[in-house]
Amino acid sequence: MNKKRQIQSILLIILIVASSCQELHNPIIPGFHPDPSVVKAGDDYYIVNSSFQYFPGVPIYHSKDLVNWEHIGNVLTKESQLPLKDATSWLGIYAPTIRYHDGTFYMITTNVGNGGNFMVKTKDPKGPWSEPIWLKQEGIDPSLWFEDGKVYMMSNPDGTITLCEIDPETGEQLTPSKALWSGCGGRYPEGPHIYKKDGYYYLLISEGGTELAHHLTIARSKDIYGPYEPNPNNPILTNCNMKGQGSQIQGTGHGDFVQATDGSWWVVFLAYRNYVGSYHHIGRETFIAPVEWKEGEWPIVNGGNSIEPVMKVPNVPEKKSKQKRDSKIDPTSPEWVYIQNPIQENYKFEDGKLTLTASKNTLSSNNRPTFYGRRQEAASFELDTEINIKTLSDGCTAGLSIHQIHDGHFDLSVRKVNSTVEVFFKHKIKSLEGEKTAAIDESIEKIKLRIRSDESLYYFEYSIDEGQNYVKLDEQDVFLVSTEVVGGFTGVVLGMYAEGEGSAEFAYFDYVEKE
Repeated sequence: MNKKRQIQSILLIILIVASSCQELHNPIIPGFHPDPSVVKAGDDYYIVNSSFQYFPGVPIYHSKDLVNWEHIGNVLTKESQLPLKDATSWLGIYAPTIRYHDGTFYMITTNVGNGGNFMVKTKDPKGPWSEPIWLKQEGIDPSLWFEDGKVYMMSNPDGTITLCEIDPETGEQLTPSKALWSGCGGRYPEGPHIYKKDGYYYLLISEGGTELAHHLTIARSKDIYGPYEPNPNNPILTNCNMKGQGSQIQGTGHGDFVQATDGSWWVVFLAYRNYVGSYHHIGRETFIAPVEWKEGEWPIVNGGNSIEPVMKVPNVPEKKSKQKRDSKIDPTSPEWVYIQNPIQENYKFEDGKLTLTASKNTLSSNNRPTFYGRRQEAASFELDTEINIKTLSDGCTAGLSIHQIHDGHFDLSVRKVNSTVEVFFKHKIKSLEGEKTAAIDESIEKIKLRIRSDESLYYFEYSIDEGQNYVKLDEQDVFLVSTEVVGGFTGVVLGMYAEGEGSAEFAYFDYVEKE
């Protein structure tokens, strides 16, 4: 009888735990939002992401519950903060870290190709942020730790996690750089963060490269300078194993811990979603998972299970359904970006419309092209715009671009040459280039351009009867602009562009997610 009651009690406990679990939907910040870092300030949470060659840089998000996030701005909004000369999808702003100390927010990062490591600070995370404070210690993915009036900086010069003390006002390095740990043998030990818990300094890092074998490992020490003892159960997060090999989500790594108001621990991290086999084109995105971290013990992420698009998690806040839709071209909205530092006179905003002045700098030339766009955040979407043919300059090509990298993009546009107008599709996939055209009657005053996508194809269409009927000019596989094919560290950005001479007016930019 006692055994029967014991079994009943266990079943009751299981039932109670199961009933308290809700669905956690990942990613929490979709699209090209890699290398997340998180900080808690009061009852508010903030996440920053890397931005590479795009301006403004380092998007910042706000949340009250760690699940629902709002894009509130960008940290680097001035050219003096963010010089991007010749930056590509391989260069520019790498992984940032955000920290909060004594009423001040700090963001530290690396501008690869234009200056190295620096930090900025502010009292208000919406900005403005300070001018850069440049730092001596090299390596990438710098992080900060504040303790007893001292400020420590970590980064990974020479493939080793290295620590020094700095002056946060001037950036002066106050102590020699000290090597702490090189990880567990995975390549590219990077993304270091230090936390102090139960008398230990915990050092969390990423290994394996930001691809399929990406993972998180952790070590600890009683002294901030080490020596650091690795967790015998490393890695603490990876989908590159038997448990995770069948998941759509891969490349899990580059994480940052945060303790919630209720005392629970969580980790935000990057991963990507595969489409059409083992290809990802939307980019590395921001995910979250629960962490069990008992006193004096090692942290366990998601119960040691794989990361899935939907996971059962106790006491997780409800994710609010929010369909993205943009119609008005609003330069004050934080999701809009340029490629590198923009030539401002090439952009005229008026009443929700945008007039782009064309440039000889093409999307493939990677030299401040005339381009204005936003991240693709869902596999299925519909995007359209309208161009006034009567105001299109002779010699101008203007339209929409599916832009992954300067040598990996699809473009749907309208162009006027010697007063002849045609719709024009072209692709640039590394050394492979091609185009298709369709002539337009000279009497047509306006043309609509539309790009649709599902999980496998982009469809490129146009309409000359105000959207009543669309003609498909071409379709292309999404994997052709994936990271695996064309490279880079970013994801697809959907934008308007103009090349050649003169200008073109875009009446609107209507983007609707279908999932």
